[in-house]
Amino acid sequence: MAETAYVPRLRAEYDRNIRGQLTEKFGYANVMQVPRLDKVVLNMGIGEAVNDRKKAETAAADLSLIAGQKAVVTYSRIAIATYKLRENQPIGCKVTLRKARMYEFIDRLVTVALPRVRDFRGLNPKSFDGRGNYSLGIKEHIIFPEIDFEKVGETWGMDITVCTTARTDDEARALLTAFNFPFRQ
Repeated sequence: MAETAYVPRLRAEYDRNIRGQLTEKFGYANVMQVPRLDKVVLNMGIGEAVNDRKKAETAAADLSLIAGQKAVVTYSRIAIATYKLRENQPIGCKVTLRKARMYEFIDRLVTVALPRVRDFRGLNPKSFDGRGNYSLGIKEHIIFPEIDFEKVGETWGMDITVCTTARTDDEARALLTAFNFPFRQ
C-alpha cells in the first residue's frame, strides 16, 4: 500500500487556486513562469551575545522552536573595536526553510503570529527588493505560539525574508497577497 505524501494547506491552495489566478492576471504562457515561494530565511541578530555567549545559544534554541528546524549560530567575520566585537564571536542565528516547513511557517505567520502583534496595522507594501523578495522585521519573537513567554527571559527581534521566483515586485506582491499577507492599503 503506497503512503500518501503530506501536503501543507497553503501548498494545496497554491496548486488549486493561486497558480490559476496568477496565470490569468499576468498572462503566463508556461506553467513554470508562474511565481512560487522559493524559501523563507529567519534571522536573529543578538547584539548582547558579544558579552554573553549563552544568549546566542538561547536565541538559536528559540528560533529552532519557531521554525521547527535546527537554527545555526552565526559568527562575526571581522573585529570591530567600538562594539567590543572580536573575530569569530557569536552574534546571532539563522535558519532557512524550504518546501513543506516553509509553507507551514508562512501559514502560522499569517494566521497566528501577525495578528498577535501589538498595534498591528498591516505589513509595509514597499519592503520588496526589486527582484520579487519580501522582507519584514518583527520586534518580539514571543508572538509565535511555540514560545512560552512565562519562561522567556528576554525578547529579541527577528528578520523574515520571503524569497519567491517572481521577477518583479508586482508579481511577488500578487503572490503574497494571494497567500493572505496583510499588506497596508
